[in-house]
Amino acid sequence: MERSRSIYNLYYEWWKNIDKLLFSLIILLFITGLFFSLVSTSLLVSDKLNTNDYTFFFKHLFFVFLGIIIIFILSSINEEKLFKISPIVFLFSIFFLVLVPVIGVEVNNAKRWIDLYFLPRFQPIELVKPFLIILISIILSSEKYTNIYLKYFVTFLITLIIALLLAAQPDIGQTLLVFFSWSVLIFISGINIIFLMASCLTLSVALYFLIRFLPKFEYIKNRILSFFDSETGTHNAQSEKAIESITSGGYFGKGIGEGTLKNRVPEAHTDYIISIISEEFGVIAIILILFLFLIFIYSVFKKVYLENKERIKLILVGCVSLILVQAMIHIGVNIRLFPTTGMTLPFISYGGSSIISVSILSGIILNLTKRKVR
Repeated sequence: MERSRSIYNLYYEWWKNIDKLLFSLIILLFITGLFFSLVSTSLLVSDKLNTNDYTFFFKHLFFVFLGIIIIFILSSINEEKLFKISPIVFLFSIFFLVLVPVIGVEVNNAKRWIDLYFLPRFQPIELVKPFLIILISIILSSEKYTNIYLKYFVTFLITLIIALLLAAQPDIGQTLLVFFSWSVLIFISGINIIFLMASCLTLSVALYFLIRFLPKFEYIKNRILSFFDSETGTHNAQSEKAIESITSGGYFGKGIGEGTLKNRVPEAHTDYIISIISEEFGVIAIILILFLFLIFIYSVFKKVYLENKERIKLILVGCVSLILVQAMIHIGVNIRLFPTTGMTLPFISYGGSSIISVSILSGIILNLTKRKVR
């Protein structure tokens, strides 16, 4: 009886202080992803892999349920405790990232996943990104060390180590996301714009030489070349099929289960979920999804504007920017604004690691935006 009362009190305190609009938007985005998984992509993927009709939907449902538990835990703990455990979790996830080239599972000529048998297959980088944002923010906002350029150097070094581990897989898409997160955080912290531009230019030159001269990155060069040459390249054909799916759906779509082009769109349940939704439910459905994202992002930035603590500002901007850019890249690839890259749509796409990552980001956001109890 006493235990039930304490659980109720914990839940009551959590619900009383949480930002209910942000929480509702997160749940609504997850439900949206589950709906499209049930009616559009689950049966398609199951047919391709010859599994039970709703296997992928139930897997998707399991990861969303796990994600909500993670959101509750991260948003209910004390703010200072979150800052204390984050470096520990970061080091723990880095350990798994180091193991990827050694024991990682190779899929499509890239080792990005770890399969420990007693855990579902996962991408360590998806665990690294949220806590990297917190770690960089803690360093940049630290009052113990006043030399701002030393802080920039230390955070750059940490980011570079992660980028090199990602390059070994190889995973250029996630490498760019990691450097983007670092760039946003140091920009918000007040860096000299010339220093930032010089850093970005150096990284761009280094990336060019990697892609240009190392055989491991040949596939990236092929993707870029095929992006600019519409007559060649299998990766270009993927984007063409995605665009065809989007345009064939029109404004209101063909209806549930009526899509035909989705059978020819690769990775329908992850990297090309937007094109599948558009074909069956129309551009209107995409606009509604984008509207939910915009409300979510606006609500977080509104909290940032009202926040006084630099550390919290940095973390909130870093978390919401990561979600925003990943969504933009996903949509951009689907409508052929960007070269093909394996990027899921946060909250919506299937993918255990991706769902857990966005759940961690959401839990952090809810923790730092909840009402402060004095």
